[in-house]
Amino acid sequence: MVEHGQETMTIVDENGNEHVCEVIFTFDSEDFGKSYVLYHILGQDDTDDEEVEIHASAFIPSEDNQDGELMPIEDDAEWEMIEEMLNTFLAEEDEDEE
Repeated sequence: MVEHGQETMTIVDENGNEHVCEVIFTFDSEDFGKSYVLYHILGQDDTDDEEVEIHASAFIPSEDNQDGELMPIEDDAEWEMIEEMLNTFLAEEDEDEE
């Protein structure tokens, strides 16, 4: 399942600062038994050259789908799977724009 749209979320960094992020897309992995979110931080990543830093985290959705708990990704195999999903997503976005 891949979902994308103009959804935002707020994250708190290690210094306790809040950042509003645009959710690029979310997906579930049966192989790893986790859900993932790819996002970029609004304002901080906005540049004129259209390069944005994409962040990824595993997450545990909450019961009411309001807030979930983000967790760091520490497994190389998970990163490889996330990169494949991102590349597929970006390729589909390019096709939709043509």
